[in-house]
Amino acid sequence: MKKIRVGIIGANVNRGWGPRAHLPALLALPDFELTAVCTSRPETALESKEQFGAQFAFHDYHEMVNHPEIDIVSVVVRVPFHHDMTIAALNAGKHVFTEWPLGANLLEAEAMADLAR
Repeated sequence: MKKIRVGIIGANVNRGWGPRAHLPALLALPDFELTAVCTSRPETALESKEQFGAQFAFHDYHEMVNHPEIDIVSVVVRVPFHHDMTIAALNAGKHVFTEWPLGANLLEAEAMADLAR
C-alpha cells in the first residue's frame, strides 16, 4: 500500500508544537510518511530534515506546497500565518491539515473552509 506523503510547515526542530507533538505523532502512523519539512530558514530546515528523516527540506512554503511528491500539507505554525499557508496549499491542490484554531478570525476560517470545499 502506498503511504500518504506529508509535508509539514512549522517543523523547526528547536521550537514549537511541530517537533514536540505533530512530528512524533505523524512518525508513529503507519499509513503516513514524512516527506518534507519546512521552516523559515535553510539551516533549520536541513536540521529538521536530518533529525526527523524527511526526504526534502524547504524554507519557502510556496515551494513545498507545490512539490509533486507531497500529498498533504500540515500547517503547524503560529495562528497569524495559518490563512496564507493554508490557502497556498489548497490552491496547489493539496489536502491540508491546519492545527487549531483554523484562522485568526471567523472570516479567515470561512475563506479557508470555502476554498477547501
